[in-house]
Amino acid sequence: MDNKLLKKAVIDVFPKVFGNVTQTCKQVDISRQTFYNWLENDEDFRKEIESIEPEEIFVDFAENALVKRIDEGDTTAIIFSLKTKGKNRGYVEKQQLEHLGKIDTGSKEVAEALRAIIENDDEDYKGD
Repeated sequence: MDNKLLKKAVIDVFPKVFGNVTQTCKQVDISRQTFYNWLENDEDFRKEIESIEPEEIFVDFAENALVKRIDEGDTTAIIFSLKTKGKNRGYVEKQQLEHLGKIDTGSKEVAEALRAIIENDDEDYKGD
């Protein structure tokens, strides 16, 4: 297969494996070094690869899988979606810390108290 066809095959496979160079090269049967040589020496190839945005394709893929799980009634998927996408409707977990005066952050006791607050759940911290 000539380089032009191989490059086209790489451009076709690259988004399907979410930008994984090793998987792309295995499927097209070229070396990683060949891929990177093309990337460095062929401006058109580099522009095509850079325009693919595999991270966005992966997020779309994951979102579609999540929607499928929600549609199947997966409670965990539903809760996750509401916590991430439904924040404006109150589906959010949050911790609130009240500041009751000046905190001396240089004090060892204060640092230990703050660490304890952060490491424990709100329910475990009763305050004074």
